[in-house]
Amino acid sequence: MEFLLSLLLFFLFHSRLVNAQGPPSPGYYPSSRVQSIGFNQGFRNLWGPQHQSLDQSTLTIWLDKNSGGSGFKSLKNYRSGYFGSSIKLQPGFTAGIITSFYLSNNQDYPGNHDEIDIEFLGTTPNKPYTLQTNVYIRGSGDGNIIGREMKFHLWFDPTKDYHNYAILWDPNEIIFFVDDVPIRRYPKKNDATFPQRPMYVYGSIWDASSWATEEGRIKADYRYQPFIGKYSNNFKVEGCAAYESPSCRRAPSSSPSGGGGLTRQQIEAMLWVHRNYKVYDYCRDPRRDHTHTPEC
Repeated sequence: MEFLLSLLLFFLFHSRLVNAQGPPSPGYYPSSRVQSIGFNQGFRNLWGPQHQSLDQSTLTIWLDKNSGGSGFKSLKNYRSGYFGSSIKLQPGFTAGIITSFYLSNNQDYPGNHDEIDIEFLGTTPNKPYTLQTNVYIRGSGDGNIIGREMKFHLWFDPTKDYHNYAILWDPNEIIFFVDDVPIRRYPKKNDATFPQRPMYVYGSIWDASSWATEEGRIKADYRYQPFIGKYSNNFKVEGCAAYESPSCRRAPSSSPSGGGGLTRQQIEAMLWVHRNYKVYDYCRDPRRDHTHTPEC
């Protein structure tokens, strides 16, 4: 019995040690293949200009009870590319608040838009942020919403420092990265389940109390305002603009082979994240009607 107890304690200690060390190296770092651009080179304010400030190193956006928050938008729309931002989140009580970085064409196709999301769902003290990834196709985010959410906790505290969050979107797949570690791969199965129309790049902070934290049970509390999102002023954006030739292939590959997909080492890193930090997968939700998500 004493031997078994010692063995159990060893495995528990080893598991915690592995988790504390973070994911295994992916062995390939697509962000290093993309040049940085400043905010003014690639973006403009979209709404809430009085709640947005820019200095040499940081774009800061914030939300308080007197505003609807703030958002920004890329100068160009893209039909493929790598889109990354280094973001630092606010500690403390942020329930109900969404800080985001995403692709969308909702202004071009209102009521029938496409979207690829990285959203940080606000939280309460001593509970981790949830990073939500999502994909909407041709209006599945409008009206009768059909989301394709996959949610994660993180293996670090995202309020302590800046970390790089990125979307790689090409004609065959979407891959979400955190510090170059792939956390989700969404391959194209057919035209109906994959976004193909050009999209702009956005970032925003806003009040989503109706659903953001514990399915809307905990609302935003403006005693803790302002709610702040910080984006490092070195965005990683490289892709094919909507007006460019269909033969354009400017974004970095998701893997060193140049042919897309992920290497075995990248897959091992992604599976480590899934085993230890994935907290929701729409394909595994028995409450969902999966006739609407045939890719599952």
